[in-house]
Amino acid sequence: MNILDENISKNQRQLLESWRISIRQIGVNIGHGGMKDREIISFLQQIRRPTFFTRDDDFFKPQLCHARYGLFFLDIEKYEAATFIRRLLKHAEFKTQARRMGNVVRVSDAGLACWRLYVREEIHFRWE
Repeated sequence: MNILDENISKNQRQLLESWRISIRQIGVNIGHGGMKDREIISFLQQIRRPTFFTRDDDFFKPQLCHARYGLFFLDIEKYEAATFIRRLLKHAEFKTQARRMGNVVRVSDAGLACWRLYVREEIHFRWE
């Protein structure tokens, strides 16, 4: 399940939906508005294999790696969120739900910086 944080705009969510990307958004059709970071992490652990997209850099920490979810920090302009989410979902390294689990990733124009469960160093990937 792909989940957007509240900090991703309605028009970006609608753009993803128009591309037929299955998406839920915190405070719109899953969870509740105003969820704190700790609440979101706990919530993600209760859902089956969620991929969480946010513009909040507090989520780009190696200690947040967990086998039950994938976290993707969008380090881009707010109007680019949908484009980069679609691009990420097509990337060979993250194109399946199973490949996204256990990762905490910073998504930017320059590429992808990734912390992985049980890996002690940051891994970098280029855009394809």
